[in-house]
Amino acid sequence: MLYHLFEYLRQNYDIPGLRLFQYITFRTSLAIIISLVITTVYGRRLINFLQMKQVGESVRNLGLEGQMQKQGTPTMGGLIILLGILVPTLLLANLTNVYVVLMIITTVWMGAVGFLDDYIKVFKKNKEGLAGKFKVVGQVGLGLIIGYTMYFNPNIVVRQTVSENDKPAANAPIVLREKGGNYYYTQDVKSTKTTVPFYKKNEFDYAKVLKFLGPGYEKYALAVFLLCCVVIVTGVSNGANLTDGIDGLATGTSAIIGITLGILAYVSGNTVIADYLNIMYIPNSGELMIFAGAFVGACVGFLWYNSYPAQVFMGDTGSLAIGGIIAVFAIMIRKEWLIPILCGVFLIEILSVMIQVSYFKYTKRRFGEGRRVFLMSPLHHHYQKKGYHEAKIVTRFWIVSILLAIITIITLKVR
Repeated sequence: MLYHLFEYLRQNYDIPGLRLFQYITFRTSLAIIISLVITTVYGRRLINFLQMKQVGESVRNLGLEGQMQKQGTPTMGGLIILLGILVPTLLLANLTNVYVVLMIITTVWMGAVGFLDDYIKVFKKNKEGLAGKFKVVGQVGLGLIIGYTMYFNPNIVVRQTVSENDKPAANAPIVLREKGGNYYYTQDVKSTKTTVPFYKKNEFDYAKVLKFLGPGYEKYALAVFLLCCVVIVTGVSNGANLTDGIDGLATGTSAIIGITLGILAYVSGNTVIADYLNIMYIPNSGELMIFAGAFVGACVGFLWYNSYPAQVFMGDTGSLAIGGIIAVFAIMIRKEWLIPILCGVFLIEILSVMIQVSYFKYTKRRFGEGRRVFLMSPLHHHYQKKGYHEAKIVTRFWIVSILLAIITIITLKVR
């Protein structure tokens, strides 16, 4: 809102300093500061409110050290994160940008699913919360909305190199460009291409998955793209939800992922940098950096209260929203296939649960007695059972997350 106000004033009045709001980096810095203020200052008030309303965590005794001391700790603190994301975004981002609009929808949508789950647990005294099938419906629904919009919205395009013989897309002029003394043509077009790591040109077209079907296979690209969006949104949101098991783990890891995605959004939305790095240029996607700044600020601010020993838990209100945000953000900057690397902590957490459950069922069916691979799943509980302190586990997972973030950025230059 402030962005549009100052843009109006800049165009109609000669007021010094208003041009600053045209710079993405300036608005991103403000978004981080505002988000930090909201989550740290007003976060304390929300925690007090949750305590007054007795919105406390109900802890099952799993035999973990210090676990029962967390009984009654306020939950649904994800509301702090949602406010820390939405307020700076609404104030500082260009609200006519389709990418920003989709991120706002994602935050509200997944936040609402998580809030409903927490509400049932806390106020309806149902420890199971929202039925799993309804969570999946919410995740699948969001994936379909994002995939459908990205496929059909005319403002979501990518810049591609074309030859003189290529048939130009409607309403998309071919532009002659120069790099290193070589001249080539580019065009902003609708595309189902994405970025993949460890691949010759780092680009892959979803439509080509069905190339074996013969002529006309392109018309099935939408089905493939929608399926991928649904799988990614569902997987990452559930991965973030499982990671939120000990104080500060999901929050700190998400902040690291958010910083990386913000950097990727900036370079993908800057024509000069994208051309220099030889990565896919996505017009108008740089505006996502303001959202990324608010996201990182919200996570870091929440960590003030969520670090060991936690004064508040984010609950599903925060974890499902965080996972959905990361997934959709990556999809929109065409970096969704970097998620297995970037979100490696989430991936290993969800895989540890799948391995544990599958092996237990297999051994019970074959030997009559279920056996386990880990002492407990998700993986962070395995290390708790081994006697590691929560703070040590979290710190080491953060270090792994930082390494994965660096590897993610490096893979963009691997040819």
